[in-house]
Amino acid sequence: MKASRITNTLLIGFAVVVIFIYGKNLILPFVVALIFWFLIKEIRDVLNKVKFIDEKVPNIILNILGFAVIFAIIGGIAKILTVNIQELSKDLPVYQKNITALTKSINTTFNIDIVTSIKEFFGEFQYTNLLSGLFNSITDLFGDAFLIIIYTLFLLLEEPFFSKKINAIYSRKDDQDDVEEILAKVDKSIGRYISIKTLVSILTGIASYIALLSLGVDAPIFWAFLIFILNYIPTIGSLIATTFPAIFAMLQFGELMPGVWVLIIVGAIQLVVGNYIDPKLTGDSLNVSPLVVILGLAFWGAIWGIIGMFLSVPITVMLIIILSEIPGTRAFAILLTKDGSIAKDHD
Repeated sequence: MKASRITNTLLIGFAVVVIFIYGKNLILPFVVALIFWFLIKEIRDVLNKVKFIDEKVPNIILNILGFAVIFAIIGGIAKILTVNIQELSKDLPVYQKNITALTKSINTTFNIDIVTSIKEFFGEFQYTNLLSGLFNSITDLFGDAFLIIIYTLFLLLEEPFFSKKINAIYSRKDDQDDVEEILAKVDKSIGRYISIKTLVSILTGIASYIALLSLGVDAPIFWAFLIFILNYIPTIGSLIATTFPAIFAMLQFGELMPGVWVLIIVGAIQLVVGNYIDPKLTGDSLNVSPLVVILGLAFWGAIWGIIGMFLSVPITVMLIIILSEIPGTRAFAILLTKDGSIAKDHD
């Protein structure tokens, strides 16, 4: 009987993964819409803390306001990125000359063939491929913008009826309370993670923008936005976000030291924010195992690409909360946590 249960679980898991892979074009925009919905709810909850707004302004108005703010910001970012990419494209011939000059300088200084050495060490891996993958993912999301907006609107319209539907599905009061409690925990944890991560990413992006502007790096807004976006990817995001502008600085100036300074200064910003500010704001409320974060990063990245990496932690937190509330899967939830404590996750 136990073997049969394990087999069924594996088959269900395999089927879910297949659905996620082949249903990506429909499921991924919906997941992004869920993230936007959580953000709108966070904006609404913050505004409701003001006594006048809580008493006088209906939630539908706050939803419209939050919706307009988020999508206005996204539209503004898209415009800024377009302008900066066009500016960078104009200077490509200059960067190409600087690549040649930089390569010769390194070869002469260190008496090595830098191009051959890099190919031997990294194989055929190219940073441009990773950067291209990131922009393709972002472009795909903008292409799905209409679908994401529709999903978000319908989530906001459906929200007032969630409790009524739960009551209609479950006849027992205890079951209704259990389901609503799980949804409240998911809402609180995901909303907290997204809002704090957004705040930390904005702080990192602004500090990096000031640093890059001071160092004279071209298109500092573009690189600051890239740092802001990559900061959502756990662990490796900050590393990649520091490496790209450092490499670009070397290509722009045709010298090694500007890239070193970018690496030191932007890396220091990432270090301070990641090791001091972020933990103080987040605390241990998420309580997710670092190993699980890395595995989740690899798994969701494999099936949904770079966007899957952005979503890996929210999805993992959601899984921990749901699995912890089901007696048969509670053991799996404990394995996913950092210290084996389920209660701590949701206090």
